[in-house]
Amino acid sequence: MRRRAFWFAAFLAVATVLPVSTASADTEVLTARTIAWAPCEEEPAAECGTLSVPIDWSKPAGAKVDIAVARRKATDPAARVGSLVINPGGPGGSGVEAVYGAPGSYTEELQRRFDIVGFDPRGVGRSNPVICSASVYNRMPHTVMRSQADFDAWNAFTKKLHADCRARTGPLYDHVDSVNVARDLDALRAALGEEKLTYYGISYGTLIGQMYAELFPGRVRALGLDSNMDHSLGVAGFLATEAVAIEDAFDQFVGWCEQDTGCVLHGRDIHAIWKDLRAKARRGELKYPSTGQTMTELQVIYNAALGTEGPDWHLLSEVINWLDGGPEPEWVPPLPGRQPVEGDVAYLPTAVLCQDYNLRVRNYEEYAALMRASSLLAPDTGYHPYPTDDLPICMNYPTTNAPHALRYTGDAPLLLGNSVHDPATPWIWSANAARQLGPKAVLLTYEGWGHRIYGKDKCQDDIFDAYLISLKVPPRGARCAVGTPEESLLSRRTPSRTWPTGSDHWAGPVAASPVS
Repeated sequence: MRRRAFWFAAFLAVATVLPVSTASADTEVLTARTIAWAPCEEEPAAECGTLSVPIDWSKPAGAKVDIAVARRKATDPAARVGSLVINPGGPGGSGVEAVYGAPGSYTEELQRRFDIVGFDPRGVGRSNPVICSASVYNRMPHTVMRSQADFDAWNAFTKKLHADCRARTGPLYDHVDSVNVARDLDALRAALGEEKLTYYGISYGTLIGQMYAELFPGRVRALGLDSNMDHSLGVAGFLATEAVAIEDAFDQFVGWCEQDTGCVLHGRDIHAIWKDLRAKARRGELKYPSTGQTMTELQVIYNAALGTEGPDWHLLSEVINWLDGGPEPEWVPPLPGRQPVEGDVAYLPTAVLCQDYNLRVRNYEEYAALMRASSLLAPDTGYHPYPTDDLPICMNYPTTNAPHALRYTGDAPLLLGNSVHDPATPWIWSANAARQLGPKAVLLTYEGWGHRIYGKDKCQDDIFDAYLISLKVPPRGARCAVGTPEESLLSRRTPSRTWPTGSDHWAGPVAASPVS
């Protein structure tokens, strides 16, 4: 298997770090807030409610927004530690639905010890989602720009889009960044009656936890941050590290396929097949077999990201073979990427990303340079589809939570985790975040594949459980090898044939696990 220059990408990331912008930590929950719990309509075994918080935390007496919450009570009240708040990532993932699926996603011991509580962050799901007019959203230009004229078209479109979305969504539209969500999280902690917060976040949910650690260091009991974002990245570092990550994940898939006779592409030149599919898509000659829709090159590349997040290498090999004229897979995934929406409303959780990261570029020349850098780092995949899809939407959108190096001054230990071959949140992101958070942060490395390490093998399940329950952290440099299938928590679930999903890149059903 080929190895890619992770450290070159890491250098680019460091070279584009923006100046530190430390958020104020003096916002308090000024009035007592409670949650009226009742059985959830969609999942009666769980309880649901809402929490009212200020739209603008600088004006705590001003207009409010209701945050949707859900919980499953600890299965052994006598052994209960407290409340464990969870977030599945995205941006756009529903913490309410994560609670619905908690029995299949968390160990029995964790469910025995904690009330598992989830919330839909402001601007997402049931919590005043960011919405736009479908008639405007559906006029979105093709994502990948090829000329200054394309750049100008996007520049004009995003001005109309953001004006429309702001009018549709209301005043919350300008207050959906992760600092605001972290303040909501502290209000939720107080409403749950917890003196300190115990939290487990995946993917984009780690950014919420990181912002909480900065804002409320003295109120942290435990933060388990799985597959981390790196909030210090500028646009060049963001795109470069993501390109390296997806290329590495694709290389791992190819290496498996070359060795395993169970791969339907075994014995064939996968690199050549993949290159040909990308070229056909660029020429407008590739159709999605199940629908007859013409595929873009971006949509081809999406398959590399979605198929390596689990990972589900078998399905990825079947999809590539199918696109190349082979038989249809047993389960056919929907055409990936953003699609035109039906009805009157389109959802845009990408607004959260735009407020947290400065992905704006000045002109087509700068954009083209970024894309060339990605293609050099990722000759097979070309670029990572997620930030490439998001970047144009963030044009003309102010970044309210400026990217900066993290600063944590609390005493509680923090546990971060990441796989070595994560296509969505590269291992280097978690390494950078742990370094920035300081000596209280410990990084656990899973020597395997995919996005989210909790639930993949017993080793990391036991370490995360011991930390969340007893505040026991592993030694520095701790690593978990790939275990046997029998040791995997997720292997004990009925497998569901869905690509993992995050943000609004794919319009199908949301999988149980995210960023992403």
